[in-house]
Amino acid sequence: MLIIGSHVSFGKDQLLGATKEAISYGSTAFMFYTGAPTNTIRKDINEDFTTQAHQLMQENNIELKNVICHAPYIVNLGNRQDEDKYEFSINFIRNELKRCDEMGISSMVLHPGNAVGKITKEEGLNNIINALNQILDGTTKCKILLETMAGKGSECGSTLEEIAYLVKNVTKQDQIGVCIDTCHINDAGYNVENFTEYLDSFANLIGLDKIGCLHINDSKNPLGSHKDRHANIGKGTLGFNTLINIIYNEKLSSIPKILETPYIGDTDDDKNRLYPPYKYEIDMIREKKYNPNYFEEIRKYYHKD
Repeated sequence: MLIIGSHVSFGKDQLLGATKEAISYGSTAFMFYTGAPTNTIRKDINEDFTTQAHQLMQENNIELKNVICHAPYIVNLGNRQDEDKYEFSINFIRNELKRCDEMGISSMVLHPGNAVGKITKEEGLNNIINALNQILDGTTKCKILLETMAGKGSECGSTLEEIAYLVKNVTKQDQIGVCIDTCHINDAGYNVENFTEYLDSFANLIGLDKIGCLHINDSKNPLGSHKDRHANIGKGTLGFNTLINIIYNEKLSSIPKILETPYIGDTDDDKNRLYPPYKYEIDMIREKKYNPNYFEEIRKYYHKD
């Protein structure tokens, strides 16, 4: 069975609402934030919603191990200029892992961090390692998956060597892994048309057993642009067939694939009314057949009433 899904909302019904949205897209996996990705305000986990969500997953062929949490991207473990903020970030991520444990979620994706200010990339990487070794202190079970980054600005983790350095220096090896983002590795300079070569390098430097999630996104940018701008499936520089080859790579058959592609508007430049593309993109991926008119079909679907 293809393990495919998308990012979904974690609203007032928490995991239950996220599960219902994922089912509406025909998903067998999904990913969510436990609150807004742009702040650290969090509500307590509702146990009833969690129980109902687990039951709904069982009824709809979604295994709990294929449900992924994503840490908010404003947390920066690479920045230690303000020790109080650094400690706050450490405690916040530790608390996010506890929230995942409450819901039975086994993996959380984390952007490694940025080497801001005057510090070197090496210092930024070491700040991240120090933070991860404090966070993964044996009090939680959920695994952290470090996301491969595009290399925008002072981002850490845009090369396999940097990811390998981070992973190998984490003490709790059973709680650290990697999330590969197809848009990010293209923008970082890895040619995803040669994805087999990328996986071979990954295997040599890190080990394929560390891959815990794939973010499947086309890119609006050329190879090595370091810009990180996601495009819808088949609408970017990577192309539909390249992404299909990655999704159906036999070495990754047991890994959840998560779409983070943009919502679309009534017109290509409309930013006011936006609609999720995931049902249509998942259908195309399952059929392995690209529909160049799927934007128009999405617009018609959301205007059917």
